[in-house]
Amino acid sequence: MSGKRPDGTVLVGVDESEASLAAVRWAAAEALRRGARLRLFQAGLREGAGAEPRAHRWLSRAAQVAEEAAPGVATQPVVRAGLAVDLLVEMSRSVSLVVLGSHGLGGLRGAAIGSVALRTAACAHCPVVVVRGRAAAGGAVVVGVDGDERVGEFAFEAAASRQVPLVAVRAWRDRRSDRPGRAGEEDRALRECIAAWADKHPEVAVRTWAVRERSAGRALMAVEGAQLVVIGGRGRGPVTGGLLGSTGNRLLARAACPVAVVRRVSR
Repeated sequence: MSGKRPDGTVLVGVDESEASLAAVRWAAAEALRRGARLRLFQAGLREGAGAEPRAHRWLSRAAQVAEEAAPGVATQPVVRAGLAVDLLVEMSRSVSLVVLGSHGLGGLRGAAIGSVALRTAACAHCPVVVVRGRAAAGGAVVVGVDGDERVGEFAFEAAASRQVPLVAVRAWRDRRSDRPGRAGEEDRALRECIAAWADKHPEVAVRTWAVRERSAGRALMAVEGAQLVVIGGRGRGPVTGGLLGSTGNRLLARAACPVAVVRRVSR
């Protein structure tokens, strides 16, 4: 699979939880918006006569939920045996987006809450959206600007496809005492950083917010009424604990709306 080029498919993880059904609803709407197929995926630690029919029953339920959320969306059920994280990371090489609920995934019973989402977001080869909280209808897309073009591209395209404003945020801190004009300098630097994407998407209303704040995560969560927060990732290879850094971990644990993680990776 590693040799395949990614297609437009949106992949969503399904298990027997309400969190995964929330992810299915979000993913179905996103797939329909993109004109893409929605792949409904369930993992199991082992194959068995009882496991397969049960998995397909849940995938059938997920397909119904997807159709209710986004009538006309094309769905494809997939059941594979193995560890959910390993399978999701493998499949992320050939899809455009992975969507997960904020809690677990079938086949990882007893794992720490959020372990699948954290580790997949840290290791995937495409953007990952973790669906948590509630996306505010008509709310802005909020992006943490870190200079990564892939993050800017994802955020502006998300705002454009939803026809909503974009709020570009960068937290800065100065160990020295305040000096006149520092806030203005930071705002100008932020505007310069997103200028190319703003020019490419003139239809997107952009607001910048350069804030003196030690925590970028707190700054991003301070934007009220967001429907999606977009951040970058550290881009390290496979890791044991799903490390995204303090900003990513904070947002995936506490954000009030879905969070998209866009990593620097090479296929």
